[in-house]
Amino acid sequence: MKVAEAVGRALTEAGVRQVFGVVGSGNFHLTNAMVAAGSRFVAARHEGGAATMADAYTRMSGTVAALSVHQGPGLTNALTGVAEAAKSRTPLLVLAAEVTEPRSNFYVDQEALAHALGVLTARITSAGTAVEEARAALRRALHERRTVLLNLPLGVQGLDAPEGPPAAPLPKRAAVEPADTDVAALAQVLERSRRPVFVAGRGSRPPGARDALEALAERYGALLATSAVARGLFHGNPWSLDVSGGFASPLTAELIQAADTIVGWGCSLNMWTMRHGQLIGPDTTVVQVDDDASALGANREVHLGITGDVAVTARQVLQQASGKRQGYRTDGIAADIAARVRWRDVPYDDTSTRELIDPRTLSIALDDILPAQRVIGVDSGNFMGYPSMYLSVPDERGFCFTQAFQSIGLGLATAIGAALAQPDRLPVAALGDGGAMMGAAELDTVRRLGLPMVVVVYDDEAYGAEVHHFGPHGHPLQTVEFPPTDIAAVARGYGFEAVTVRTRADLKAVEDWGAGPRSAPLLIDAKVVKDRGSWWLEEAFRGH
Repeated sequence: MKVAEAVGRALTEAGVRQVFGVVGSGNFHLTNAMVAAGSRFVAARHEGGAATMADAYTRMSGTVAALSVHQGPGLTNALTGVAEAAKSRTPLLVLAAEVTEPRSNFYVDQEALAHALGVLTARITSAGTAVEEARAALRRALHERRTVLLNLPLGVQGLDAPEGPPAAPLPKRAAVEPADTDVAALAQVLERSRRPVFVAGRGSRPPGARDALEALAERYGALLATSAVARGLFHGNPWSLDVSGGFASPLTAELIQAADTIVGWGCSLNMWTMRHGQLIGPDTTVVQVDDDASALGANREVHLGITGDVAVTARQVLQQASGKRQGYRTDGIAADIAARVRWRDVPYDDTSTRELIDPRTLSIALDDILPAQRVIGVDSGNFMGYPSMYLSVPDERGFCFTQAFQSIGLGLATAIGAALAQPDRLPVAALGDGGAMMGAAELDTVRRLGLPMVVVVYDDEAYGAEVHHFGPHGHPLQTVEFPPTDIAAVARGYGFEAVTVRTRADLKAVEDWGAGPRSAPLLIDAKVVKDRGSWWLEEAFRGH
């Protein structure tokens, strides 16, 4: 057995069951070895798409996926997706073949590229140590929640590997226990609070965290919100405010601003989630709970920082609670939440015409038409607030938000990875026209995999964020506007069913597709009005 085969087998045995990539000569034997050992391989049409699929799969499945790429250009093609994963602290293993001879046309300093993105690196150095080095790289990805690049030099891949027993699966990361003094301090803060709000982030998505947080919130009368990446966590709870931050509805923002205590649970409390601090009142006590000590206070000054697992910490605080409190949970607040917390319940002037549909009208209609058991992947752009907040999701596994790097073009690949991680749900990809055309190659992957996906393109014939940011100041916009494109025809070329939507009546074709066999994926080319920027856009550009 060669080193490439030994490493591939060992990684599969250690727990990597899903691999994405584009196969070339340098990663051919490694990838085939993983497939032979039991991993599933999904071939993307571009390494950038493969990287984002692996990222999304990991987020939605809770398991570590791998990305397999060729040396040099295979890795550089993947870098934007890898950067997104690294910024999101996705535990992803990047397997890259490597040439070490600078005269090779494939040579680049792959380690330097990884470090520039905040990616950890490792290397296979010898036949005798290859398996343990591969397991060590996977262990770092899993236990440190980091994206790790494992370089596999071609010369070492071809060496004979010593025979060894099958590798055992790696144990999961152990839960971090909070200090008793921190638990007591948080209990005291909540005892004093009259209007507490819990904001749950990615660290609250593991099993058991929702139940623990809801029980603690019930005891102290706290309202419940999430960051965008944890959207859906409290779906169905009558005290849920949905998403905090730039996507927040007016009522959600109002209630969070009036809180006297905000507790971030596995949440970075960054500029997006806290609207650059505007959602924090001048006298609000801010608490942050995270199992990574370096995250505490990284984006916002906190009055109390607790290093601990979310579920463990919440349960221990609950044990110290002296009695049930009303807190923020009054009859009036309950009525307001039921009537006005969802964006679709906020009145608006429909600006649809006979040729263009208002994206709010489109999104509300799709929310009613599409099955509730769905998983949504969203691209970046002016449009993104509409599918993110008008399309409901059943739980925290129903919304995949690869936006830490704010790159457009990742949305379709995001939805593919999420779909494979949640195969019992209808996958929905929500894209702008710019991102749709940028990632169009992966339409073939959707069709090839037989995914019954709905791809919704909010087509305003432009990079809308730039149009609405620079247009009002009189700047020329020719560089960010495009002529009309028949995106539905493009999709048909890939084997999709497709419909062009200009009015609400055109969505009858979507209803028919949903009622049918769904034997082919569906693309909706929605020609949307371009009279205004999305409500969250002003908040987004504050960060520039």
